[in-house]
Amino acid sequence: MPPTPTNLTVVIEFILMGFSTNKNICIFHLVLFFFIYFCALMGNVLIIMITILDQNLHTPMYYLLNNLSFLDLCLISVTIPQSVANSLSHSNSISFTGCIVQVFLVVFSATTELYLLTAMCFDHYAAICHPLHYEIIMNKDMCVQLTGVSWLGGGLIALMHTVGTFSLSYCGSNIVHQFFCDIPQLLAISCSENLMIEIVPILISVVLDICCFIYIIISYVNILSTVKKIPSREGQSKAYCTCLPHLVVITLFLFTGIFAYLKPASGIPSISDLLISMFYTMVPPTFNPIIYSLRNNAMKTSLQRLLKKTFTKK
Repeated sequence: MPPTPTNLTVVIEFILMGFSTNKNICIFHLVLFFFIYFCALMGNVLIIMITILDQNLHTPMYYLLNNLSFLDLCLISVTIPQSVANSLSHSNSISFTGCIVQVFLVVFSATTELYLLTAMCFDHYAAICHPLHYEIIMNKDMCVQLTGVSWLGGGLIALMHTVGTFSLSYCGSNIVHQFFCDIPQLLAISCSENLMIEIVPILISVVLDICCFIYIIISYVNILSTVKKIPSREGQSKAYCTCLPHLVVITLFLFTGIFAYLKPASGIPSISDLLISMFYTMVPPTFNPIIYSLRNNAMKTSLQRLLKKTFTKK
């Protein structure tokens, strides 16, 4: 019988080495992550509460927005609390099972969010380009179907990536140069020679993501061409101020994610990898509440009304 290799150890946990162990950098990391998480948490929880409590906001647009805020909470809560807790406890380990759960939830939240942003773009297109038929196009059934397809699609993609990633062997290094269990970094430390079982799902995801982006661009081209016909310059300005930030956040979210996954896997620590991952996991949950809601007059009015009711009761 051939000798059994003794220098390979089956990995039972991973070490997340996202940030430097330097004390000053560690403190900056804690403060920055805590501030980002607090802002994202407050903004998204506020949106969820307002859209649930105010009957006037029980419309397709705010139903989709409610789902988006929940997904934003999921996406940022899967990564930041774990990273902050590891820094405070001076322990960067995460169990193998914990890593599986984190990979699934990150991919699920990010993918479902992109599909939901695409659905919201369809809602904006129907509202601006076909206002007379909006209620027929975006009826309750259509709204529920778009949301259901987004969640189901995100779940299937996440399952495909999770199964593909953890079907590989991890029997050597367990050091992940990232602040969470990121698929490209896991591929870099896998001791499997054939990575096609996960590369194929990545390519499928990239194709679907680009299709979503193309649809979003086409929709916004139509929206902006319709906006140009608005006689009021103030109306045009408001529409541009709403549409352009949407496009910026979607573009950053999508292309930083695509770049991170298509970039050749490397086991060498890189500050660019950290920054790219921070962009697609933190920027959308932090800025979506500002872009989609807190600059929205209906949301402001609703918040004022709810606060007035609360203080009047007291």
